[in-house]
Amino acid sequence: MLKDGKILLGKSGEEEIYLLPDKLNRHGLIAGATGTGKTVTAKVIIESLSELGVPTFIADVKSDLTGMIVRGNQEGIQGRLDSMGIEDFEVRKFPVHFFDVYRKKGHPIRAIVQKMEPILLSRMLDLTDAQQGVLNIIFKVAKEMELDIIDLKDLQAMTAYVGEHASDYTTTYGNVSKQSVGGIQRKLLELETQEGHLLFGMPEIVMDDWMETQGSLGIMNILECEELFQRPLTYSTFLLWLLDRLYKELPEVGDLEKPKIVFFFDEAHLLFDNCSRQVQEKIEQIIKLIRSKGVGIFFITQSPADIPNSVLAQLSNRIQHSLRAYTPAEIKAVRQAAESFRQNPDLDTAERITNMKTGTALVSVLDEDGAPSIVKETKILPPKSSMEAASQEEVERAIENDSIYGIYEKDRDPDSAYEELDDIRAAEAEEKERQKEEKLQAKINEARAKQEARDAAKKAKENDWAGQIAKKASRKAQTELVNIGFRTAKKFLKGFLK
Repeated sequence: MLKDGKILLGKSGEEEIYLLPDKLNRHGLIAGATGTGKTVTAKVIIESLSELGVPTFIADVKSDLTGMIVRGNQEGIQGRLDSMGIEDFEVRKFPVHFFDVYRKKGHPIRAIVQKMEPILLSRMLDLTDAQQGVLNIIFKVAKEMELDIIDLKDLQAMTAYVGEHASDYTTTYGNVSKQSVGGIQRKLLELETQEGHLLFGMPEIVMDDWMETQGSLGIMNILECEELFQRPLTYSTFLLWLLDRLYKELPEVGDLEKPKIVFFFDEAHLLFDNCSRQVQEKIEQIIKLIRSKGVGIFFITQSPADIPNSVLAQLSNRIQHSLRAYTPAEIKAVRQAAESFRQNPDLDTAERITNMKTGTALVSVLDEDGAPSIVKETKILPPKSSMEAASQEEVERAIENDSIYGIYEKDRDPDSAYEELDDIRAAEAEEKERQKEEKLQAKINEARAKQEARDAAKKAKENDWAGQIAKKASRKAQTELVNIGFRTAKKFLKGFLK
């Protein structure tokens, strides 16, 4: 609910508790056990942002936010409004763009593979360090060959190609082992069998389509995640990629009177489960720097302990619903949650965290000077839209009647690595055959030349032998003539002497 340009979150006794729009790019946390009111709190903030003309992006894990398109039940919430002394509160519905990776309950939402950094894709595929290194090489080779990796089949084809030419790339980029290539191929096949191919392709989501308003109301972009959530790594990495897109594509704007868009990340603990240092550093960088792009982020999770301290320190607006504390680990988490607030001398924070009623929260937000307010137990307002899920017919009608219907519904599959590698392989095979023929012809030519040399040598030898024979015959003839002459002369002389 808006009041004097501020978001009225609820009341602490008679004191009204507000979120200041110009402080929402300092991010926020909504925490609490299941069933304590986190979804209601998120709805109240999201609805108020819409009334402020600010679009939002929301990951809907339980499919319980579809009721945003349905007017709430005024009679059902009037008692709570009266108990809080709230007037001029009218139920209403809100404009929504529904998205669904699996294309059942919303517009398709896709990523182009080559725009998702290998570090994120490796996390989605749960690759080892060695496999991630090979994936980096695959992306590098594709870039050098000017091949686009748009969808999953492009990546599968490119992985196979690099594996086939592993020896060509090992000396240049490092070891490309058959084991790593095979591991990547198995992970890609696993993703494909889980319909992961629907995550990738064209047309890719355009960020401007999230920034729309309808009249004076900011559009709520709701990503249906009930099915996607069944694959936690895919869910958390895909949302991180969307945040990364916002960070990279939006211009620097500094601090604004109100944010350009606010991103709500439900079940945020999944983002940090089994998180490598590289990924955590990337998350920290995005959270720290995206505020200058006019983007606010709210993490929704059960306990502040689910989030690393380096990230938690950047979440300035904090709303803590009740936590359960039975085990030593849970008791420690409650104590940590209590210590994360600016303390109120009149409130036992740790005691209240475990004893608050549903719909009540401990709240500490940034004041006009940017300092955190002391924590106060706050009764949260009800939402204006329906708390019940909308029917499938209502959701389908909203999808078909919104401004982006038809933009993302049909796949586009331009020629990319998958198609072009067929031509490259054909050209390589042709070149290989040509080289084979040239090699064969060279061998034939070499054999012919050797034979000709042997023939020439033989002929020369024969000629030499004939010459020697003739020479011997000549010498013999000469000797014979001499002998004949000598005998004739001897005979003549003998006759003469007689």
